[in-house]
Order: sequence, then C-alpha cells, then structure tokens
Amino acid sequence: MRDRREKRGWVIVYTGDGKGKSTAAFGMAIRAVGHGWKVAILQFVKGSWPTGEEKAFAHLSERVLFKKLGIGFVTWNPKRPYEEHLEAAKRAWEEAKNVVSSNVYRLVILDEINNATRFGLIPVEEVLSLIDTKPKEVNLVLTGRGADERIIQKADLVTEMKNVKHPFDKGEWARVGIDY
Repeated sequence: MRDRREKRGWVIVYTGDGKGKSTAAFGMAIRAVGHGWKVAILQFVKGSWPTGEEKAFAHLSERVLFKKLGIGFVTWNPKRPYEEHLEAAKRAWEEAKNVVSSNVYRLVILDEINNATRFGLIPVEEVLSLIDTKPKEVNLVLTGRGADERIIQKADLVTEMKNVKHPFDKGEWARVGIDY
C-alpha cells in the first residue's frame, strides 16, 4: 500500500448511461473545498441555462473556478450547427490545458469531456496527452457518457453509472434542484 499522504493526483472517470456522473464529481469538489483545496470545474457541451450547481459554487468562488464553456447539446435537439460546437470545444480545450498545467488547482473536473471526445469535438489523443503531462499533484476528473477505452485504461479510478429507471423514460422532463 502506498502512503496515505502521497501527493500523486489521480485520474478519475465517471461514465455510463446512468444519472449522477457530474453530481459525483461535484460532490468530490465540495469535499476537496472542505479540505482547503482549490478546485476548477470546466463544463464542456452543457449550455447556458442556469443550474443549481453553478449558483452553489458561486458562493465558493474563492476556492472554486466554475466555467461553462460549451454551447449546449451537440446531438440531442441541437440548437446550433456542429461547427459552432467544434469552435467552442477548441476554446474550452485550450482553457482546460491552461488550467491543468497551471498547477493552481488540486482538483480539476472536466465535466462532459467524454461526450466531447465521443462527438469528435476534441481528439481522444489530446486528452490522453493531458493525462500524461498533468502536474503530479493535480487530480483530474473526467465525466460524461461513452468514455474511450484508452482513457479508462489510463485512469486510476473508473465508475460506470448504470441507468436502471429514470422518469425521462416515461416522458418526464428534467427538474430544477434534481437534474440541474
């Protein structure tokens, strides 16, 4: 067993078709802030609508950088052309690389990055390179459906969320305070 106090940051992946990937990552962010860490949360794909987590993390702005960098859904009911999503993802990716390499944040969450790679917005090879070159102390969390097998292999911890039952399956829409 390694020493509990080891400073090597982990790569953590939350993936799968079930609900709770981002929520698990945000829970980890709360825990990290409780221990005095600085946290960065960069959201890929998710759009401009206001969310409870964004509002909550605004109260922790001394410790948490929270940025929505996507412009909405890419494949499900898209409101913008794919090319605009591609441009937004390129800008987001540059910011993500800068945030990770800055070594200012002990925990960096790239929310929905797996979807960004799955939809061809960011090459998987770029994410693999970031994993390989991140500062040793940085813990990197990658969320979203369809995590690439190569990312899963490089990760230290992988959790797959499985959908057993969801109100959406019966036509119910997302709810404030529960889903966003």
